[in-house]
Amino acid sequence: MEGDCLSCMKYLMFVFNFVIFLGGACLLGVGIWVIVDPTGFREIVAANPLLFTGAYIMLAMGAMLFLLGFLGCCGAVRENKCLLLFFFMFILLIFLAELSAAILAFIFKENLTREFFTKELKKHYQGNNETDVFSSTWNSVMITFGCCGVNGPEDFETAPHFRLLHSDDVVPEACCQRELQTRDGAFVSKEDCLMGKDMYQNRQGCYTVILNSFETYVYLAGALAIGVLAIESCGFIYDLRVSLQLVQRG
Repeated sequence: MEGDCLSCMKYLMFVFNFVIFLGGACLLGVGIWVIVDPTGFREIVAANPLLFTGAYIMLAMGAMLFLLGFLGCCGAVRENKCLLLFFFMFILLIFLAELSAAILAFIFKENLTREFFTKELKKHYQGNNETDVFSSTWNSVMITFGCCGVNGPEDFETAPHFRLLHSDDVVPEACCQRELQTRDGAFVSKEDCLMGKDMYQNRQGCYTVILNSFETYVYLAGALAIGVLAIESCGFIYDLRVSLQLVQRG
């Protein structure tokens, strides 16, 4: 009877770890896509140290969960003592990494506020300087989303680098309306836009536009993350119990 119970637990452990394996594969895929995406998101990530670090943490966590799920599946089926011991230590490392990530997210949460982005834009933005990663990234964002600055065109009134390099322009070219909202799209009226005529400018701030665009996805991602972590926690506790029993039996 005890053997049948342990056998049942072993296969349940396999199912749990197969789910973890799939979750790790998904995280790994998303991390790779964010880093190599050719449509401009890669530039945004590279220009922000927090996002850059977050993308690689996602990649690392995906790889770890992928490997963890694989080890758990193999260890459960083969009842290999070495694999199960390694799996046991790996689970503890995963918990420590998740705890560290949660603490870092709490510490650096202020870096995602409107005020932070406004301060950074005013401090570093240089207009049409495509050799500067920060400026070219912001230009890509403003052109892609049809927005201007963090809060609106008024952000550039007190941006020292922009004012020094483009003293005759009220806003950068990236804030001007285009017939097609891409870098190659023709301007509706570039001269009028740079002179400050509102009807030829994108007046809405990028913070609001991007937040509205991704709000649904952010809430969905947050709910999924909480669900995945809850399932992971239950699965990890269960895996620890089963793996210890299998090790003791081996």
